[in-house]
Amino acid sequence: MKSYHLIALINLLVLGHLSVLCVSQDFDFFYFVQQWPGSYCDTKQSCCYPTTGKPAADFGIHGLWPNYNDGTYPSNCDPNNPFDQSEISDLRTSMQRNWPTLACPSGSGVQFWEHEWEKHGTCSESVLDQHAYFQTTLNLKRKVNLLQVLKNAGIQPNGGYYSLENIKKAIQDGIGYTPWIECNVDTSGNSQVYQVYLCVDTSGSNLIECPVFPKGRACGSRIEFPSF
Repeated sequence: MKSYHLIALINLLVLGHLSVLCVSQDFDFFYFVQQWPGSYCDTKQSCCYPTTGKPAADFGIHGLWPNYNDGTYPSNCDPNNPFDQSEISDLRTSMQRNWPTLACPSGSGVQFWEHEWEKHGTCSESVLDQHAYFQTTLNLKRKVNLLQVLKNAGIQPNGGYYSLENIKKAIQDGIGYTPWIECNVDTSGNSQVYQVYLCVDTSGSNLIECPVFPKGRACGSRIEFPSF
């Protein structure tokens, strides 16, 4: 009987240890992803401006996504920690400006932010609580002014066409790290700049060279930078 209790106690200790491991940091780096609203909207699916009005003609945040060095990623890590908009009430104005929703039907952004927290943010909660997750992402946006970097290199969002290499080089020269560019297609089937991925260390504070690039929609060698 004593050995039975001892085994039960060992099992409890092992389970307890595993539960501690589950909430420890379990990712290798973040993708910080920004999207160009002109490309989001210039597709067959189109877009809807948020209830607060048309966003600025600037790259908007898509998300901060924990990732593994092998190219896979965790998701929906903690159903017991749902999005709570009261946690970020002081960030709301900044988020509406820098992290706007373009999905249809028009929304305030809350559903978008909820999705980002619950799918991605919960997988970094050992490092960043809910408020810190959004604050950290906004801080990265302030640090990385993609539009200005591209304009400085003569790459303007005016419907013109540019080489993929020139766009990558402009960002790498301006920010100091190699980006990954994702394209989508406009209503005429042309390849256009859609999203820019940069990599960030596990603190969420420092840009790093990407350990691995995502597998996403590749770009043609000549891509459009549409107006918005």
